[in-house]
Amino acid sequence: MPRDYYEVLEVGRTASADEVKRAFKKAAKKYHPDLNQGDPAAETKFKEASEAYDVLSDDEKRRIYDQFGHEGLRGRGVAPDFTSAHVQDIFEQLFGGGFGDLFGGRRRAGPRRGTDLELPMRITFMEAAHGTTKVVQVPRRIQCGTCSGSGLKAGASVATCATCGGHGQVVSSQGFLRIRTTCPTCRGQGRTIKPDDRCPTCSGAGKVRETSQLEVRIPAGSYPSLQIRHSGAGEAGDPGAPPGDLYVTIDVEPHEVFARDGADVHVTVPVPYEVMALGGKIQVPTVHGEEELHVRSGTASGHVHVLRNRGVEVVRGRGQRGDEHVRLVVDVPTSVSEEESELLRKLGELRGSGVREKGFWENLLGKLGGH
Repeated sequence: MPRDYYEVLEVGRTASADEVKRAFKKAAKKYHPDLNQGDPAAETKFKEASEAYDVLSDDEKRRIYDQFGHEGLRGRGVAPDFTSAHVQDIFEQLFGGGFGDLFGGRRRAGPRRGTDLELPMRITFMEAAHGTTKVVQVPRRIQCGTCSGSGLKAGASVATCATCGGHGQVVSSQGFLRIRTTCPTCRGQGRTIKPDDRCPTCSGAGKVRETSQLEVRIPAGSYPSLQIRHSGAGEAGDPGAPPGDLYVTIDVEPHEVFARDGADVHVTVPVPYEVMALGGKIQVPTVHGEEELHVRSGTASGHVHVLRNRGVEVVRGRGQRGDEHVRLVVDVPTSVSEEESELLRKLGELRGSGVREKGFWENLLGKLGGH
């Protein structure tokens, strides 16, 4: 039976995520096989610590373990994974990429992929609802056409990096730990270009800056923070490596009438009192144009009528749409005619609603003047 994970990491059952992380770092440095060669007990403890951290650092696994123990994890198919590759991933997250050398691993040498780019784009509410196409200018670095990305002038050749000896990595020590990191001089290439051998067009960088046009198709139903990926439209990579990608990040302007909640649309429509009281037909706006809506008699102000499938499309929803929620409120006129005033007053009298009498102040002043 495996030992209790909290006991392995020497933390309490209420330990926070940071406390669990610190405990694992401490155990990993103490029991790592590279620092305890020929000690099988240390290797066992190292694996125990890795297994414990794998469980206690994952909220779902920890919940199952706290409730059902080790058997609960196995019974639910979420048994801990502490293969060397998985533990190396954990170490790289906690200690940085160079710490992977402790497992005999090396950072993959070779040409580096191009850098990804992000382009913010602000569009109108209706453009987001219906989709649109935009042409944008994208400044980026592309492969130099003179040297084909090598950075060398014609007839020149590269030299071995003097800092790393051509390995692309340098090793430093922190106490008993060996940390392998990318060479800062050649950036992992293992080679450098002498100043006199640099391409005159790109000055040895292998890349030049340009601004190119790109057509961006924005799908119907787009929403704020949506990212549209254009593969290969980022910056050029090293020779032999692919370029990066371009991510267009959408922002949407608010609308003066409509509001969105996901694919649903909300709108407030003022309706004359007589229509709310007696019923009738009105025209309501939707993102797809005006539609006729039947208002039932006696509709209360604030009533919400749902128009099914009249919202915006769901991105990647294969034509699926949201609904439109129409909130009906009484439209109170700011000014009324003499005839309308008289009719409303009579209605108030019939309903006993205490409508103010016509000419109240004039009558009052008249009576005061008579005295």
